[in-house]
Amino acid sequence: MVYDVLIIGAGVIGTLIARKLSFYDLNVCILEREADVAVGSSKANSGIVHAGYDAVPGTLKAILNVKGNILFDKVSKELDVPFKRIGSLVIAFTQSDKDKLQMLYQRGLENGVSDLEILNSNAEISHLEPNISSEAIGALYAPSAGITCPYELAVAAVENAVENGVELKLQTQVNDIKHINGLFHIETNRGTVLSKYVVNAAGLYSDNVAQMAGDHAFSIKPRKGEYMLLDKSQGEIVNKVIFQTPTPSGKGILVTPTVDGNLLIGPTALDIDDKEDFSTTAAGMNEVTQGALKSVPAINTRQVITSFAGLRAVPSTGDFIIEYSPSTKRFIHVAGIESPGLTAAPAIAEYVAQLLKGADLDFVNKKDSKSQRKSIVRFSEASDEEKMDLIKSNKLYGNVICRCETVTEAEIVESIRRPAGATNLDAVKRRTRSGMGRCQGGFCTPRIIEILSRELAIPMENTTKNDKDSLLLDRRTKEVE
Repeated sequence: MVYDVLIIGAGVIGTLIARKLSFYDLNVCILEREADVAVGSSKANSGIVHAGYDAVPGTLKAILNVKGNILFDKVSKELDVPFKRIGSLVIAFTQSDKDKLQMLYQRGLENGVSDLEILNSNAEISHLEPNISSEAIGALYAPSAGITCPYELAVAAVENAVENGVELKLQTQVNDIKHINGLFHIETNRGTVLSKYVVNAAGLYSDNVAQMAGDHAFSIKPRKGEYMLLDKSQGEIVNKVIFQTPTPSGKGILVTPTVDGNLLIGPTALDIDDKEDFSTTAAGMNEVTQGALKSVPAINTRQVITSFAGLRAVPSTGDFIIEYSPSTKRFIHVAGIESPGLTAAPAIAEYVAQLLKGADLDFVNKKDSKSQRKSIVRFSEASDEEKMDLIKSNKLYGNVICRCETVTEAEIVESIRRPAGATNLDAVKRRTRSGMGRCQGGFCTPRIIEILSRELAIPMENTTKNDKDSLLLDRRTKEVE
């Protein structure tokens, strides 16, 4: 088959682009080197929907941040993913910090963010956030900021896209790209794929993909950010996203509730060379802890349940790169999508669709496409009456697999059977939250392995954590030698 559009990368950007294109009568395919979607930067970021005051006016970051923020209500509702407009505060501790707040305020107005407010005393801040540090002397309040779950958004988008006919090829590594007789020949570990147009949404590796196509116009450097996730007992310490005044390397250590009721603190910002370095360090954890306590001293850091690191794709251009390659016709870069990339993602999808509409593709609305997608029912959020009804409809709802998050067997089975369903432990975790509680999978992992084995019709020894090389079991303990 010759595809009309081939998307390289199934993060939140690639999946939302695929979803947008799935509404049209086009043959679309996504290639992803990992065993699931949202495994790169999309699985390990702050989950913040930014108001739009930070980016330099006139840049794509600024324009698409504000547009994406506006679109988030609609997209989240259509895809049935969590999104809460809880607002954000940028905290000032010195007069120099307060000067930065004024700059951000003016920048926000220029970007079209009209609901900003500067708070000039600790009393004003404490009225909104009682647990804020007594050392805070001012803040920029942005009511339109919010929180979401980036990997849930990507999963929802790809499910919707696949249901509308988009083909998803996982564990498909792009090794080379050739342009022959008007078609792209994408050489992969699973054979050659042909397409009229290519969208390069490969995240940290978008510069490598560009170079395969003969374009050396930009480079991507990873910036590592380490995080700590706290138990739900800490989830109501703050009501809003708490930032410190930004530095050239980022927005500093933030404190935020998550849409699932936990508390997230971080990230650090360390420029590195290794695009596979997801390690956490004692120095990084100490920086996160001290930074978070500076803003909110009431945090009990003994309630940390896990730590992790994410890598941001920092472009050499200083701005999002969303354009046709100057050296290769019909090849679109969607690269350097660092913060506020998550916020901008719905607007980026529309922007790319507009670029393609100017091409020689027939953008005819697909008659049977759907924009609505329903999420897996969360047993933990149901009322007692609803729980009884669920169990009556499917007895597997009566079998709780993950005790910490109250995830049932029915939910895990559905996560595997859905379009673009889970095929490994981490994929089930992202779709159901099993293994995300206090014990971090200590109780439920063996049961999930059993369910994966049964549903995928594979031996238990072949089940994996995240890809084909991450086997969870070696052999049966009573195996006869």
